[in-house]
Amino acid sequence: MEIGGLNVEGMGTADWQPALEHLDLLAEPVAAALQELAEREPVLAARAVVADIDPTYADTDAMTEHYNMDLYLSCNCVLVAGKRAGEERVAAAVVRATTKADVNHTIKKLLDVRKCSFWPQERAVAASGMEYGGITPVGVPSQWRLLLDTRVAEGYCVVGSGLRRSKLALSGALLAALPRAEVIEGLAA
Repeated sequence: MEIGGLNVEGMGTADWQPALEHLDLLAEPVAAALQELAEREPVLAARAVVADIDPTYADTDAMTEHYNMDLYLSCNCVLVAGKRAGEERVAAAVVRATTKADVNHTIKKLLDVRKCSFWPQERAVAASGMEYGGITPVGVPSQWRLLLDTRVAEGYCVVGSGLRRSKLALSGALLAALPRAEVIEGLAA
């Protein structure tokens, strides 16, 4: 598939459309963040695409199988938190679906907390303004740290759109250009 002059392999059978022209397929915070990014990085933002999908297949394994997509393109955004001196420290960590976030070592160390754990579903949904199964690094609250594994910052990534009924595909360079994005070696194992 060609996206903005780039040939991206493995995008499967989903009907990908320019994301900036289909903001209705993005959750409100995601659409706002993408539009803001388009002002600073118009070429990168123009290469973002979105596909309307059956929400039954929103989970990574089901989506990649149903839409014949390369699993390596899929990236997961997990919300993790820990406390230090009574202060909760939250991060959105993005890793390729072929890896696992190193929550108990790397992320815990980055947050400088004694114990780090995944946020419960209800809390993640309420705080992000996104649906479970669609949480994405694009548009996460500004007070959270945004951690990207180095493998995510390269090539193309398929992430949530903030909604279960669609997926967003964009370049790793666009993810790395997001405000507060930190590209971390060893974020995933």
